[in-house]
Amino acid sequence: MKTTKKLLCASFIAGLTAVILPVNMQAAPADPGKMHQLYEGNCASCHGSDHGGFIAPALNSATLKGRSPTALRSIIMTGSFDTLMPPFYGRLSDDDIRGLIKHLQSTPKLDNPAWTIDDIKASLKVYVADENTLPAKPLYDIDSIDNIIGVAARGKYGRGSGSKAVFINSVTHKQIGEIPTGAAAHIIDYNPANPRWAYVKNDTAEIFKVDLYSMQAVRSVKTGFNGPGLGVSRDGKYIMAGSYVPHNAVILNADTLEPLKTFELEGIDPDGNMVTSDSGMVIGTPFADIFAVALENAGQVWIVDLKDDFPVTKITDVGRHLHDAFLTHGGSKLMVASYDDSIVTAIDLKDRKIIKKLDAGCVPHVGGGSAVKVEGRTLGFGTNFGDCDKTVVSVWDLDKMEVVKQVPVDGGTESPAAHANAPYVAVDIISKDRRARTIQLIDKKTLEVAKTLDVGGHAYFPEYSADGKFLYVSAGYSGDEVVVYDSTSLQKIASIGMESPAGLFSHGRVKYMTRGLSPDEMEGVKP
Repeated sequence: MKTTKKLLCASFIAGLTAVILPVNMQAAPADPGKMHQLYEGNCASCHGSDHGGFIAPALNSATLKGRSPTALRSIIMTGSFDTLMPPFYGRLSDDDIRGLIKHLQSTPKLDNPAWTIDDIKASLKVYVADENTLPAKPLYDIDSIDNIIGVAARGKYGRGSGSKAVFINSVTHKQIGEIPTGAAAHIIDYNPANPRWAYVKNDTAEIFKVDLYSMQAVRSVKTGFNGPGLGVSRDGKYIMAGSYVPHNAVILNADTLEPLKTFELEGIDPDGNMVTSDSGMVIGTPFADIFAVALENAGQVWIVDLKDDFPVTKITDVGRHLHDAFLTHGGSKLMVASYDDSIVTAIDLKDRKIIKKLDAGCVPHVGGGSAVKVEGRTLGFGTNFGDCDKTVVSVWDLDKMEVVKQVPVDGGTESPAAHANAPYVAVDIISKDRRARTIQLIDKKTLEVAKTLDVGGHAYFPEYSADGKFLYVSAGYSGDEVVVYDSTSLQKIASIGMESPAGLFSHGRVKYMTRGLSPDEMEGVKP
């Protein structure tokens, strides 16, 4: 049975699961084509273009069978407190809401709708035909491009003018640019070989190539319908993007965004079943000219060599329901979270084999990963999504590949953040109550919670500035701001307003790959 995806925030899913109720109602006849467009325009970016769920629960005839139509209509009108779902009263008419409910009740989960390499090619848009006309340096004052922090702003409805990538100078804490993304921005990655280029992927799997010097999109391409996976090769020549819908991944030319090869994601899962699979993490590495992609449902990690026809090495039996991962040891080791097995699996990318499976608490989530050097040891930190009896942050010795400690925290957690120059590892608390306003700071030396910050809104996705002097935190939902703290004193320094800010992405990651390790601690491996 396919497990619900826990991508953005466990409290979001828990809240919507409780209130998005199946329907058994009679509505006036509605135009199926119009209702489909209403769903695509208002619901699909969170609930999945295949009606199978994405960062919110599945909405289809199976999941909505025999439940209260009144409750469903009510939640569409009023929204869900402390989740990303806003009220649609005033945005959609009552007739449209009733018609949409009937459409959802009668529509099954779609069977892996196709989006082919020809569809990808046809979706390519060019906004700047001659990139030689772009400026030779930034059109704004900034000491280093590494001081840029990108914010994936979702916008109130996951679409519209509030949906954009916002770029901030992390020294001045001022916005320096923004890129409209149509649908909610989700992932921001940077080119390791050329600092001017960023790549933004939104919830409808459209990728924008962004010139950070002029702060404009120069090209875009749609790689699927849903799915966050995105990676850039160490030489900056290739992008790999993975999809939930359809079940495939594609390699693109990073300069032109033209598709070079697609991969159908399928294989034998750990229980011996042949399955097609969503794409989990996609990651490039400074260690080699490869991509690694996790097959969520098949429990496999594929290593794709960037040569010839992009041959694939398949590592099987990694775990059940794979999702995110991070790199360590110069990018040669990959730590992959397995939700359903409550483990993190260490993979040697050089020998292309599993090193060890480590205990990781319940429903482990590692986000972009965090690792720090403490007294000669490389320590990795992993968070846990689940409503567990014991909510902890797992700490591993990544040199010996063993559990060091499980640090008690106030609730489920999502994204750990660390920096070599900051004393704390920051984790976001995602419980569905007032605790979700908070960030907890774990002392790197004592491995104990030293401080709890009440950020406001729903505090999540902490990220340190490139120099480690400042801690940035998104305060989404009711907060609508990014809050900045001094990383040592933990005093509030600044606030930057925007609609539903989510993921934070420092340009400094290009150099240290895993948050918490300085470039020299990446063992001399250069992008």
